[in-house]
Amino acid sequence: MDHPFMADLARDLAGLGVATLRYQFPYAEKHSKRPDPPALCHATVRAAVAAAHRLDASLPLLAGGKSFGGRMTSQAQAKAPLPHVQGLGFFGFPLHPPKQPSMDRSTHLFQVQIPMLFLQGTRDELAELPLVTSLAEQLGKRASLTLLVDADHSFHVPKRTGRNDSEVRKEMLDAFAAWAGSVIERRTTA
Repeated sequence: MDHPFMADLARDLAGLGVATLRYQFPYAEKHSKRPDPPALCHATVRAAVAAAHRLDASLPLLAGGKSFGGRMTSQAQAKAPLPHVQGLGFFGFPLHPPKQPSMDRSTHLFQVQIPMLFLQGTRDELAELPLVTSLAEQLGKRASLTLLVDADHSFHVPKRTGRNDSEVRKEMLDAFAAWAGSVIERRTTA
């Protein structure tokens, strides 16, 4: 949770008026490289969502994460809806391992019945572009996909593109803020 990307993201979202709650999976707390079993990760996600709701039950609640954290959040939501969560935002959803294109990691997403935002770099080795665009199409209205041109899984862009990481980050944050606003507005007017 203290990775520079996560710390910067939380700071930038706060600048947009979006509060965040960062947490760690137990394996990260122990500085282990081997992820915890899915059941423990799902329980951790549920505990974090419950803690966020307890901190201020009046705030609309979105859940998600970066890479593995986003996938564990979506799996938890697919198994049983996360209480009070109105939408899921994924900052680089890991659709498959590097150089092993597959849709296997997406099957649970079809059980998620709340809005989802996929923020994906077009050079993301963990989500090949044709697969992630196909997934978003198959998920239909539940899925929004924002492609960040030339960005990789960490949202870095090569210098040769003429773009820089700050521009990509702004584009990513603007897309998230617009999506979050629309999800919250839909829920309050429904």
